[in-house]
Amino acid sequence: MRLTTDNRFKKLIVIGDRVLIRPAKPNERTETGLYLPPGVGEREKVQQGYIIKTGPGYAIPLPVEEESWKSSEEQVKYVPLQAREGDLAIFLLSGATEVLYENDKYYIVPQSAILMLEREEDI
Repeated sequence: MRLTTDNRFKKLIVIGDRVLIRPAKPNERTETGLYLPPGVGEREKVQQGYIIKTGPGYAIPLPVEEESWKSSEEQVKYVPLQAREGDLAIFLLSGATEVLYENDKYYIVPQSAILMLEREEDI
């Protein structure tokens, strides 16, 4: 099955406290009007991009008690992330892992490497 733009990321599962970020297009010109060569913005320590998918969050460890009345298949519980899909994230590039997916560049970033989020709706 070929993925379309509507369901392109549906099969991707982000693990734990990580988020998938599509980098924002860097400015091609400075404020004074000079054109920058490609790759100049990619060398900066802080990047920004839009969050495409988020992981479930931080896993909460279950107690190790063996009790006969408990079911053997207990659900794992998570502390959710602050980041949500669609947020603009400003993150440290040193904590990010660059990946190529269908010839597009993305970053997998742990929540601890995200410095700030910009959300359209009121918190």
